[in-house]
Amino acid sequence: QANTGSFFGDRWNINVPSSEMDQFVFGVLDMLRVTVLSSVFALLLAVPVSIGIATFLVQYAPKKLSRPFSAIIDLLAAVPSIIYGVWGIIVLGPFLQPIAVWLNENLGWFPLFSSGNVSITANGTIFVAGVVLAIMITPIITSMTRETIRQTPSLHQEAAMALGATKWEKIRMTCFPYARSGMIAASMLALGRALGETIALMIVLSTAVRPSTWSLFDGGYTFASRIALDWPYASGDFQRGALIAAGLALFLLTFAVTAAARMVSGGKVNS
Repeated sequence: QANTGSFFGDRWNINVPSSEMDQFVFGVLDMLRVTVLSSVFALLLAVPVSIGIATFLVQYAPKKLSRPFSAIIDLLAAVPSIIYGVWGIIVLGPFLQPIAVWLNENLGWFPLFSSGNVSITANGTIFVAGVVLAIMITPIITSMTRETIRQTPSLHQEAAMALGATKWEKIRMTCFPYARSGMIAASMLALGRALGETIALMIVLSTAVRPSTWSLFDGGYTFASRIALDWPYASGDFQRGALIAAGLALFLLTFAVTAAARMVSGGKVNS
């Protein structure tokens, strides 16, 4: 008889032999925590950078510079996830270690920067995974934001300049309000991409242990990486059912994010 435990618990142990099914338990709380933390952290990093890059390419950069830079940024979206994962664990992790140490020493009183369950010297933390995700979703936000800013009516921009606005004031008063719904849509599309990322996060977080706090210096597994890791070893109905339930939880989370994005974006347009 399997002991399924609590679906909203923080324990996950499904790869057990049939003689030890009393130890079978699947709780999605840890996966939910890691998925939300890494994705939201990545979004907070990527959105300002992406909007800044898009604004520079459309409003400030000359065409000779704008076109090749735009192509380079778009090409980042074509890099395979496994490349990002390997680069993140080998190169980016050690590079970010001093930053993680500084944040922990100076802002450790804040839960997000506490030491957590994993040593801050480890490369496989949510902090590193969030930065990798931010780099992966930056091309998506930049591309959509660039196109929406470019579609701002020229008459609006010329009117702002005629009234004595500086170039930055023109961008802030005409381009950003016009492109606001596109920025929100791009951010939510990128968030959905981050929530479902699998291989890169499975590689980055492979050296981490199960977290128990909301610290960025914890480790663990997202929904997608846990399903990809455990599915080849799911030999029974209970194991496959647990993974399907985790996939359902990820679907509901993504659906909620998409629905909220449509409500927010629609409200901005109607206003």
